[in-house]
Amino acid sequence: MKRVAWWTLAVLLAAGLLFHRAILVGLGSYLVHDEPPRHADVIFVLAGDATGRRVLKGAELVREGYAPVAIVSGPPYFLAHESDLAIALAEHAGYPASYFIPFPHNAHSTTEEAGDVVSKFRQMGAHHVLLVTSNFHTRRAAKAFRAVAPDISFDVVGAEDAYFNPQSWWRNREGQKTFFIEWAKTIASWFGI
Repeated sequence: MKRVAWWTLAVLLAAGLLFHRAILVGLGSYLVHDEPPRHADVIFVLAGDATGRRVLKGAELVREGYAPVAIVSGPPYFLAHESDLAIALAEHAGYPASYFIPFPHNAHSTTEEAGDVVSKFRQMGAHHVLLVTSNFHTRRAAKAFRAVAPDISFDVVGAEDAYFNPQSWWRNREGQKTFFIEWAKTIASWFGI
């Protein structure tokens, strides 16, 4: 029996060495559930992006006519709300203020954020929403929003992340941190944590 265990371990190690890149790419790619944008009633830009790529992607989608406006999520961030800072960044990049509706809130997770904004979607009469978030966050965000509001149709559009690329996330420290944090949150969500 001991011999079988050692052979099994040896085979697993050999497979890991031979296929490590494919395994790493597969694990990174699992996090990304990016969907092509479709016309929607509104765009919702999720909070949690310090680079502004999410709000700029949302603004780009408004400019391209996918929805008339983007609601920008914003928990408190020092003496402001992230939504106010993100909208200011987008305006600085040349997008008009009319593209955006700030949505300040106090949520501490994607699920709480979804719960907070759903009433706003319903108040606006939105039946189809484009969610914009970082590429690595797309799968978990889709699951959270669809669970909170199964009566609303959600498509998730990923904004490129400065450090996380599913094909090479292990090559830089920030990509590695993003991978491990997002996987920890993904696994926690499977258990309702």
